[in-house]
Amino acid sequence: MKTRARITTLVLCGVAVGMLGLAYAAEPLYKAFCAVTGFGGTTQVATERPKEILDRVVRVYFDANVEQGAPLKFRPSQPYVDVRIGETMMTHFELTNTADEPIRAMASKNVVPHKAGVYFEKLECFCFAEQTYEPGKPVQLPVVFFVSPEMAKNPNTADVQGITLSYTYYRVDGPKASARLEDASVVN
Repeated sequence: MKTRARITTLVLCGVAVGMLGLAYAAEPLYKAFCAVTGFGGTTQVATERPKEILDRVVRVYFDANVEQGAPLKFRPSQPYVDVRIGETMMTHFELTNTADEPIRAMASKNVVPHKAGVYFEKLECFCFAEQTYEPGKPVQLPVVFFVSPEMAKNPNTADVQGITLSYTYYRVDGPKASARLEDASVVN
């Protein structure tokens, strides 16, 4: 009976340690899953332009948001562009820091419909890294993207005529960022 109790204890301890390890790995695993599958509208990062450009046109709408209370003005330079599938396009967003001091901020991104996320690829984007913005200076932020020709091969995306590329700017440091991190730790 002692041997059986030891085995049960070891198995339960192993399960507990495994669950703890999965809890720590959940966020990076989820991010990797979203990056690979485009789940939830996660866009892709491309290293080269596509070799083919199709006749099919998709309208890409631009949406710009700022975290509530962040001293930033953020807007797209144009409301939308029409782009052929496989065609590389550049657009700009404009951001202005309205505070009296430099602000570190970063943008999160998303596309809808979500099924188009895996086909929306960026070659260059201000959203790849956090940046510091000086007060009162408008900054032009480029985005170079394309819609992959692979989208035309998927019958589930045949109805996609428009894609909305949405960004939300978050403050990385300062009182709002600290409060957001504390709120996140309470929720999690």
